Amino acid sequence: MTAELTVLTLAALLQFVQFGLYAIPANRELGPGYTMSARDRDPSKALSDRTARLARAFDNHFEGLILFGIAVGVIQMSGQNSTLTAACAWVYLIARVAYVPAYVRGWKPGRSLIWMAGFGATLLMLLAALL
Repeated sequence: MTAELTVLTLAALLQFVQFGLYAIPANRELGPGYTMSARDRDPSKALSDRTARLARAFDNHFEGLILFGIAVGVIQMSGQNSTLTAACAWVYLIARVAYVPAYVRGWKPGRSLIWMAGFGATLLMLLAALL
């Protein structure tokens, strides 16, 4: 397996870990009556700041993972894997792992800088595919 595909697999597994980090406290805070419902209404009580941040970090990774998955797919299908694209993939994953505690702890501007590193690595992979 190429480095890019390995990192994509690890990034997907990170999404499962993030789900657990968010879902367990959310279920405790909101109760199973709400979390197992159709969620047609907003919950009767708000999530704690920490759990809400975990939820936003989880959602943010879904958004980033879509673009990263496209970048890996393009690189892989076009056979343009290189040291640069492998390095970019690892930068993406490291940034995504670092993003979770940065978001939960409200690091400013660190959280945004970490996010930009992952986003920039994905963009660089896409640009490398076009060159």
